[in-house]
Amino acid sequence: MQGEDDAELTAAVLAAQDGDETAFRTVYRTVHPRLLGYVRTLVGDLDAEDVASEAWLQIARDLDRFSGNADRFRGWAARIARNRALDHIRMRGRRPAIGGDETELTGRPAEADTAGEAIESLSTDAALALIAQLPQDQAEAVVLRVVVGLDAKSAADTLGKRPGAVRTAAHRGLKRLAELMGAEGPAQGQGLGAVPPQPDPHGRAVPPSSCVTHSRTRTQKDM
Repeated sequence: MQGEDDAELTAAVLAAQDGDETAFRTVYRTVHPRLLGYVRTLVGDLDAEDVASEAWLQIARDLDRFSGNADRFRGWAARIARNRALDHIRMRGRRPAIGGDETELTGRPAEADTAGEAIESLSTDAALALIAQLPQDQAEAVVLRVVVGLDAKSAADTLGKRPGAVRTAAHRGLKRLAELMGAEGPAQGQGLGAVPPQPDPHGRAVPPSSCVTHSRTRTQKDM
């Protein structure tokens, strides 16, 4: 259950702060797969592992400064990963394509509900490939809400935006994803609730053997 999973992650974070290396490995195995999926959205597959590694180095270094529960930790880790990704983008001389109107969401959520349910039928790689086609603000909002499992406030804190703007971007992103899936047809495989496959050194996706994730999938109903 989600509550039990979050309690286990919270306990592991606290133990890791006390120097328990086994607990830190538990934290890493729990959070890394979805954090890597977020980084992939920002910098692409080629550089994602390196950027995620830099983020984990900072997480380990600054862990004693963190205070909070599992949800707060996921948001804190996502902010660190985002900052490392943006640093990497600046070093490459490329900027993320931020676009779209970020006004408050006023329409009914039914279309995004359908999109959120439909995206669960896609394989993780296929879903991330579709998400990468979205404007950057929508892609980040969808990944943080649906993949990483953050609530609107935590996602907004990560992005430096208002919760309403994140809800709007996620709503529009899910609506666009539904259109893309309708054009390409449904894919079979793992849903977004599963751990993203990890690339081997040759770039081939291989299923994880021991990584476990504890974030539940969210749709617009939760946003």
